[in-house]
Amino acid sequence: MTLLHLYGKSLYTTTFITVKMTKVVVGMSGGVDSSVAAALLKEQGYDVVGMMLRLWSEPGKEDSNRCCTPDSMAQARRVAAKLNIPFYVVDAKDIFRKTVVNYFLDGYARGETPNPCILCNRQIRWEFLFNHALAMGADFMATGHYVRIEKDALGRLNLLKGIDPAKDQSYVLHVLTQDKLAQALFPVGHYPKSEIRAIAEKFGLSVAKRPDSQDLCFLAGDDYRGFLQRNAPEILQAGAIVRRDGLVLGQHVGLANYTIGQRKGLGIPSAVPLYVLGKDATQNTLIVGESDELGTSEVLVDQINWLCGDPPEGPFRAMVKTRYTAREAPAWVTLLDNGTKASGRFENRQRDITPGQAAVFYDGDKVLGGGIIVNSK
Repeated sequence: MTLLHLYGKSLYTTTFITVKMTKVVVGMSGGVDSSVAAALLKEQGYDVVGMMLRLWSEPGKEDSNRCCTPDSMAQARRVAAKLNIPFYVVDAKDIFRKTVVNYFLDGYARGETPNPCILCNRQIRWEFLFNHALAMGADFMATGHYVRIEKDALGRLNLLKGIDPAKDQSYVLHVLTQDKLAQALFPVGHYPKSEIRAIAEKFGLSVAKRPDSQDLCFLAGDDYRGFLQRNAPEILQAGAIVRRDGLVLGQHVGLANYTIGQRKGLGIPSAVPLYVLGKDATQNTLIVGESDELGTSEVLVDQINWLCGDPPEGPFRAMVKTRYTAREAPAWVTLLDNGTKASGRFENRQRDITPGQAAVFYDGDKVLGGGIIVNSK
């Protein structure tokens, strides 16, 4: 940019160099993690923009959807004003309902226990919101997830666990690709949660002591069974409760009402404790057995995303996590169908492995990839 200056009879020019700041859109929720992510990036000199998604809620429960209640939006606006950054709300109700909520309902209809947070991160946060960020001219998108990114010697970007093992969220972000990682920032993944709250206090953010949310956002604090009863009652059909040998013990009240490993609430008399071993959606039967029948040594995984683009050379040994809250367990992984599928054989039998959940493969702190559990045996 060049300006002309005229002082008396002297005419000279002065050239100013304008440096474009790197723009980052931060996906905000009104919680402490995304708020601190925005604050840290602003402190580091980025041109920060806050953006929040308005997600679908059941009619009449809009005030209870933990991701986008009026209070959450007010908190996010307050943080943005404190940081002096622009703030926008993007309407994602329709795509969220069609993509995530329908996936949740369809999974239970198939006799699975789906994890909608994984699909939400793939399709809503890192596709829908990400594309909105790019349309605004953003160079990066950031969230408040507890993960880290590191470049290896070959120039590939690796997704690593967050520093705080109790808050690590790499399990739900195994769906990211190299292209997404190249434009992703995760500032809070380098801190323990206690320090994040201290940083929020330092910046004077009103959300510093706001409690963490736990449940699925669209359940609005309700039990998932009630949600299914209101939105897909046709999948809650009664059927037989059977042993593995086919012996009928009683009647269940809909397969979706039960989870693998469940003991209480089966409603059948037995001299020994019985547990849910599996579900047969085609026959609408709930399979139960004793504690020594629980567990599996093999798992089949489909729709696998490998973070580096290509699968590792197999078979290979990895630590495998089969639920967000589960402990990792060592297994040998064999690739199938050019790596789009894999079978994992655990060194020790694992309880509660559930079709519909994700199996995520780790090498130390590094996420190798992950996919959806199809079955186990």
